[in-house]
Amino acid sequence: MEKLKILVNAYACAPDRGSEPGMGWNWCVHLAKHCELFIICEEEHRESIEAALASLPQAENMHFYYNPIPERVREMCRNQGDWRFYAYYKRWQKEALNMALRIVSEHEIDVLHQLNMIGFREPGYLWKIEGIPFVWGPVGGLKQFPPAYLQGSGLKMRSFVRLKNFINTLQIRFDRRVDQAMRRANLLISSIPDSYRAIKRYKQLESVLIPETGCFLTENVPTGRFYNQDFNVMWVGKFDFRKQLPLALKAVAATGNREIILNVYGEGDEIQKIEAKRLTEELGIRDQVVWHGNQPHNVVQQAMREAQLFFFTSVSEDTSTVILEAISNRLPVLCFDACGFGAVIDETVGRKIPLTTPSESVKDFAVQLNQLYDNRKLLEEMSLNCESLQHKLSWDEKARRVVALYRQVVADFFTE
Repeated sequence: MEKLKILVNAYACAPDRGSEPGMGWNWCVHLAKHCELFIICEEEHRESIEAALASLPQAENMHFYYNPIPERVREMCRNQGDWRFYAYYKRWQKEALNMALRIVSEHEIDVLHQLNMIGFREPGYLWKIEGIPFVWGPVGGLKQFPPAYLQGSGLKMRSFVRLKNFINTLQIRFDRRVDQAMRRANLLISSIPDSYRAIKRYKQLESVLIPETGCFLTENVPTGRFYNQDFNVMWVGKFDFRKQLPLALKAVAATGNREIILNVYGEGDEIQKIEAKRLTEELGIRDQVVWHGNQPHNVVQQAMREAQLFFFTSVSEDTSTVILEAISNRLPVLCFDACGFGAVIDETVGRKIPLTTPSESVKDFAVQLNQLYDNRKLLEEMSLNCESLQHKLSWDEKARRVVALYRQVVADFFTE
């Protein structure tokens, strides 16, 4: 069967990163096993991309076109919540369209794919190219922040989150370019159930539900660590409000168990770091929290293989790369039953609690932490069960499914 030629718009793409850049890279790497890709991405990670291509068997199927932005704009992107970035990002997408038009004029492209970043509010401009099937997704950013978890935040944060929830609803309902892109799409891919329901509700359009991130298949991850006396729990993320680090700290304190050690990977700004450390003092758990700071991706992956539980307290994410990295490293997960990760984690590989209120969540998480501390055999079983979920959510399985959808889209497009 002849390989399809896919033009991919992947702003964030890097082989040695997690989050959006890692997601973009892994989609492309695994799709390239089946298709020839023409990838437009930002230039920040060009050096690591080209180094990785040197030893990649499917590298001949990956053609990169770099569309750079200034470093100060990259910093805006890293500082999530800096709305100034979107003005520059829109300009980047316009230039990506010009690059795409040149690529289309030189190659017989079968499918246009707007891949990432996954936020729905910036659909790019590939949909303007006529005569070629257009795919958009995974589409994310359509979940609402649960207002109950604004408790304890300042007026500025409460106002920001409520405004963002309001703007999300306005944009999905009334933004003209979002509407044009969705209605032009021959296939929409939703990242999480919230996205699927929002697209269905506000646009009356169907989409296919495929998480934006995937798993790797791993073997020989030792399970003896689950029987160690110390209980090493791992938390990963930026110290921003939606990640709810204070809730994790309060839950550890509420267990009353001095042998539970919380290993925190990631950082915030200086004020966030000071406040987090001050909270451990107030809670009396200073000696139970280890601050690892920002660490290279490979260091975090190894730490997952050595921890006994992954504790994820975010209340507003899509699927979240770190959740599937935990499963890839056979690390059981404790999280909320919400967003994309709530749809992924089940009783075989972890435990979930409902979204209620912060005070109730502290109690619920503390109960789960103590129960899992007391049942090391269950943790070992969960770790072993991660294998079947790895296969179900693997990047290879995802790529095969999407390639089949590409072929169906192409067939339908030219028979309409």
